Amino acid sequence: MKVIRSRMFKGDRPWAALNIANMNGITTRLHWTDQPYVWHVNDGQEVFAVLDGQVRMLFKENGVEHAEILETGDVFYASVGTEHVAHPIGEARVLVIESEGSV
Repeated sequence: MKVIRSRMFKGDRPWAALNIANMNGITTRLHWTDQPYVWHVNDGQEVFAVLDGQVRMLFKENGVEHAEILETGDVFYASVGTEHVAHPIGEARVLVIESEGSV
């Protein structure tokens, strides 16, 4: 049993992660960042939940780039093959659920 106070977590570098659980190859990790990630496609599906802060999520559908501002409490789902990148607006804490070893 664990209680994690997500707003208290701060990494020593952008996208630092606290491993919360690995359930049959599906990881749940809390990330802290104040810098953008890189454009990528995950090996599987990804659930990205903003726990604190705001994130500008850019993603491509049929080669066309789109953007959404994710607020605290918002969830982004990336299906297999969805190219995307997260740009925090200031500091953000996000919960990411994805296949173990995914980018």
